[in-house]
Amino acid sequence: MSFRLKNGKLLVHGLLSFQLVLLFFTFPCLAEELEPRRWAHLPIDTNFTGAAYAYTNADISFDPVLKIEDGKVDLHSWAAKYIRTFTFFDKSARVDFLQGYQKGCWTGLLDGVPKKVRRSGWTDTLVRFAINLYGAPPLHGQEYAEYRASTKVETIVGAGLSLQLPTGDYMDDKLINLGSNRFTFRPQIGVVHTRGKWSLETTAIAALFTDNDEFFNGHKLEQDPLYTLNSHLIYTFRPGVWASASAGYDYGGRSTVDGEKKDDRKQDIGWALSVGFPLSRHLGGKLAYVGTRTQESTGVDSDSFVVGLSAFW
Repeated sequence: MSFRLKNGKLLVHGLLSFQLVLLFFTFPCLAEELEPRRWAHLPIDTNFTGAAYAYTNADISFDPVLKIEDGKVDLHSWAAKYIRTFTFFDKSARVDFLQGYQKGCWTGLLDGVPKKVRRSGWTDTLVRFAINLYGAPPLHGQEYAEYRASTKVETIVGAGLSLQLPTGDYMDDKLINLGSNRFTFRPQIGVVHTRGKWSLETTAIAALFTDNDEFFNGHKLEQDPLYTLNSHLIYTFRPGVWASASAGYDYGGRSTVDGEKKDDRKQDIGWALSVGFPLSRHLGGKLAYVGTRTQESTGVDSDSFVVGLSAFW
């Protein structure tokens, strides 16, 4: 998409609003958080690695002042993840590393004229530390297997902190970027209650953003915290084979540009269906669908389809 200044300040503010919508979509927080089993009991001193591909199709609703209609995006995402489990203060803990790469095409009508822009490159790196404060004792190999086989009713309480690093591709003179050019801290707490084959998992997350001092041609972006709550109902058919239904809600994240508050509060609902299955003794697969819908007049409605592989040793 290309833009020409016609009304000075008004159009500059419009472009900033346009960028804010795209910024929040590049990393759809709610869709990212609708991942079940993040508090699952894992054997300690174990390595997990995985790779995933996601296809996302979304409709983008803009402020009418921008005269941008039929905003859409087709986004292809690839991600690699590594997890290491260990004992921390006599509790089971884990650290996660995730790196993504994205390729997308944004289209729309600007004053009735079709426009298109493409981007491809690295996304921001994600690092997460989590510890199980209650339940899920730190166990190895056979001891872990025996505990899981004999435990029919269990409650796990965990806490974690996710850090999004500003490592993704970013150009301060472009309206669409794959990186955020700022740090994002996401403290989180989760509870899982298991009874027989059924588990109910709930997680509360607060996203805290640092400022972006190089936001679109030298502007300064600040953003209020974004709060997310999600739940997952999980059924385990047998070890390694499971299915889940998920629902989530987020609220907040209103932004400020150069000291001026924007009318861009986020309020989204989301849902997901996931299945996991073993492919061999040390290799597993996952399929998922994730949908999000904005509850505001501007925002993003997205549908994503995910396929993933994981291994451990």
